[in-house]
Amino acid sequence: MAVCVGMLRVARLCARSPRVLGAWVGLSRSWQEARLWGVRPLSSGELDHTVPLPVGGFSYVQGHVGLHLSNKTVGQCLDATAQRIPHQEALVVHHENIRLTFAQLKEEVSVNPAYQAMELEYALKKVGCKALVFPKQFKTQHYYNILKQICPEVEKAQPGALKSQRLPDLTTVISVDAHLPGTLLLDEVVAAGSQEQNLARLRHTQQFLSCHDPINIQFTSGTTGSPKGATLSHYNIVNNANMIGQRLRLHQKTPEESRVVLPSPLYHCLGSVGGTMVSLMHGVTLILCSPVFEGKKTLEAISRERGSFLYGTPTMFVDVLNQPDFSSYNISTIRGGVIAGSPAPPELIRAIINKLNMKELVVAYGTTENSPVTFMNFTEDTVEQKAKSVGRVMPHTEAQIVNMETGTLTELHTPGELCIRGYCVMLGYWGEPRKTEEAIGQDKWYRTGDIATMDEQGFCKIVGRSKDMIIRGGENIYPAELEDFFHTHPQVQEVQVVGVKDDRMGEEICACIRLKEGEKTTAEEIKAFCKGKISHFKIPRYIVFVTNYPLTVSGKIQKFKLREQMEQHLNL
Repeated sequence: MAVCVGMLRVARLCARSPRVLGAWVGLSRSWQEARLWGVRPLSSGELDHTVPLPVGGFSYVQGHVGLHLSNKTVGQCLDATAQRIPHQEALVVHHENIRLTFAQLKEEVSVNPAYQAMELEYALKKVGCKALVFPKQFKTQHYYNILKQICPEVEKAQPGALKSQRLPDLTTVISVDAHLPGTLLLDEVVAAGSQEQNLARLRHTQQFLSCHDPINIQFTSGTTGSPKGATLSHYNIVNNANMIGQRLRLHQKTPEESRVVLPSPLYHCLGSVGGTMVSLMHGVTLILCSPVFEGKKTLEAISRERGSFLYGTPTMFVDVLNQPDFSSYNISTIRGGVIAGSPAPPELIRAIINKLNMKELVVAYGTTENSPVTFMNFTEDTVEQKAKSVGRVMPHTEAQIVNMETGTLTELHTPGELCIRGYCVMLGYWGEPRKTEEAIGQDKWYRTGDIATMDEQGFCKIVGRSKDMIIRGGENIYPAELEDFFHTHPQVQEVQVVGVKDDRMGEEICACIRLKEGEKTTAEEIKAFCKGKISHFKIPRYIVFVTNYPLTVSGKIQKFKLREQMEQHLNL
């Protein structure tokens, strides 16, 4: 969930999309009060502290510190960009034909739109949400009815004066597009806020904002379990967005060369920071192509809006590349983009670069807790470097790979847990001090839970999640390695590898394969393809052909759910 100060009119425009159900989180608490919620401040001196590179070929690297870190707030960055390029196109909502310049954007919050009542209640309670913005309906989701399940008092409440037993912090409910009982209408709220006395109060309050104040409570997507509210500061996301844009060389592009097509949802860190904040920091045009991700709509937006950069998860890129009428779209303006969110198989990277002509594609790695990007390719890296790694560490960021049992640095090319330290590390998990301490040690290292290796040039390769690692008869098996291998099979479109329980071996390997359209094969043929190419103990015992995978709304594979499905399917 992302909350950005001063973006109310953007919320009104985007609230008709899937990125829809907006939540105005109560971040007006004092910083001292915030600390009581388990959020821990780190001084800029601690964040910028440099550590010498160890001698002897260990997996440690530190990004350069030549790039200046900014102390601006999000609002100050928007002001600066609007003043610098007021008439440049800032936002295009393709499916609604909405266009705003940066000057208009300046004058004009989100929760996962698939949330049901229980999930909505959890998120609102976690952050002490004071106001909620939502449309009446999106697709099959009737948001007002969902809210009534956990807050029946809304129907008889005076607008702006809600008193709810289950949501005691929630006082204001704002409807985007319809007069509903107990709600205010968004247009009326915006009009009231435009009065000079209210604007004066806002300008006065902005003077006291610090770049180290929280701006964004980003709920992790729940690919491995219950979501947690990662709390990010202005300092976190402003600087991370600036560095992403620098890696993409956006500061060197003309306006025609920097039109970013963003199919990722805005409540996801790739969308809110990698998309919205990068656009705001570097003055590039942000193109929202559809209410929810659709490969066809993405291609339409590229063609009609002359998009030059495309963001997405591996699953999104697979769907774009496999559109039946792919060749009918004009994609001649595309030159690069970002793929992130989950490990990207080398064959997919090559297909994106060659078929979409995205020579400046970069692979990015990060976590919500790290604002989010910590490793990223340079646009100049070779195809093979992009296919085999997630790039090199970002500026002002330290990375180390440690042995999970001993906590010591691993040697190069040796798997271990990836840990991150620097300006990008979150303030903490909102309201969960114990989980914050578990994730961030006293030494300020954030433990990602990802298994990675590093080479002599500092290129990092993600092998898998520590929780996803399969231990079969004492052998450690990394799903990402097998997934990369299976993507070389000519009939395989996508594959996910999980460990399923086994009485004798502890775990067995299960490959869940999605075949290309019109293709057919058997489990025996797949196993035969493996022989002589990978170690015998890495050949999956189970091959299951599937048509889809359990996904988060942001497009990530939920492996814990896939594992449960496979164990049920296999009667284990």
